[in-house]
Amino acid sequence: MKKNLETLCIHGGWKAKKGEPQQLPIYQSTTFKYETSEQMARLFDLEDEGYFYTRLANPTNDAVAKKICALEGGVGAMLTSSGQAANFYAVFNICQAGDHFITSNSIYGGTYNLFGVTMKKLGIECTFIDQDWTDEQIEACFKENTKCFFGETISNPGGNVFDIERFANIAHKHGVPLIIDNTFATPVNCRPFEWGCDIVTHSTTKYMDGHATQVGGCVVDSGNFDWDKYAEKFPGLTTPDESYHGLTYTKAFGKLAYMTKLVAQLMRDLGSIPAPQNSFLLNLGLETLALRMRQHCENAQKVAEWLEKNPKVSWVNYCGLPTNKYHALAQKYLPNGSCGVIAFGLDGSREEAIKFMDNLDFISIVTHVADTRTCVLHPASHTHRQLSDEQLREAGIAPDLIRLSVGIENAEDIIADLEQAMAKM
Repeated sequence: MKKNLETLCIHGGWKAKKGEPQQLPIYQSTTFKYETSEQMARLFDLEDEGYFYTRLANPTNDAVAKKICALEGGVGAMLTSSGQAANFYAVFNICQAGDHFITSNSIYGGTYNLFGVTMKKLGIECTFIDQDWTDEQIEACFKENTKCFFGETISNPGGNVFDIERFANIAHKHGVPLIIDNTFATPVNCRPFEWGCDIVTHSTTKYMDGHATQVGGCVVDSGNFDWDKYAEKFPGLTTPDESYHGLTYTKAFGKLAYMTKLVAQLMRDLGSIPAPQNSFLLNLGLETLALRMRQHCENAQKVAEWLEKNPKVSWVNYCGLPTNKYHALAQKYLPNGSCGVIAFGLDGSREEAIKFMDNLDFISIVTHVADTRTCVLHPASHTHRQLSDEQLREAGIAPDLIRLSVGIENAEDIIADLEQAMAKM
């Protein structure tokens, strides 16, 4: 029976059998026992499904991955130890030294640095494009060795909305998959696979957890990209893997080729797994995800409308506002709401923005975002401080940008705290 998202948030991934716990248990074990050597050998050769070592697979982790996979409408998913790990794995699974990929410049600062600096050291080049460029300008960035296109549904921290269908068409025209970080929207508000996206990533640390209790990530595959059609571009999936006796992933696993390689090769060798305890906590958060997202969006809409009318605020970027440049895209991709994150700037200097934040009462200054609690951050001074003002603008982040993550407290209390802090400026 097909289930709606609210039901999947609670029942997806784990179904208790007779005498088993109703709540997903924590399988806090590194290893799993088998009765014969042959049983274990078949697992190592990918001929059987099962568990033998938690670095590759664990029942608690897998149940939560299956829940997220069901929410996104994919064929397979894998949890990672962080959102950064998820983004790295998603790209590295199809890129190697000498390859190239394209990404929007409106992405999280940590991901910007991962793609532009760290992966460059591995011999993988990245071209950053502006989402407002024409199709011709973007297509000019594709090369023979381009392997994927990356973007964020709603950019962190700028709040820009990614035109999924448009960029999926461009990516597919050049024979590469579109990878989207869907952290801010969550599958409750946007399911990118329905608009042509091929692979989705998440920082589960954010709304999926929602309570700031664990750090994690997830990669979900739609199973829709035809790797064999572009076999010469993706030899890691379409030619024999000598570390598995010459097995070819697309031939052996079909639509699960990408995900099987991700787990059996990358996770085997790099090991960025979440602890089962963290996955258990994540699962608790997922159970209320649909409820919380509605409250986040309702509160953020009220706060954004208040900010837009405030004379001390110079600009507001929230796609729920009819005056916002991304409002039409939000109506298309996010008709039920976007997220609780608002970007805005205050009249005055950077120092005044910092003073404003220091004047807040219960709204916290933290690195975190997308929590039940309202929190605030000045990216130029905190998460993106490694970037120059010029690099900030190239990434679509104004130096005066304040990222306000609206929680699920009473909206009137949130506005009152903002108001008293501005009054002291």
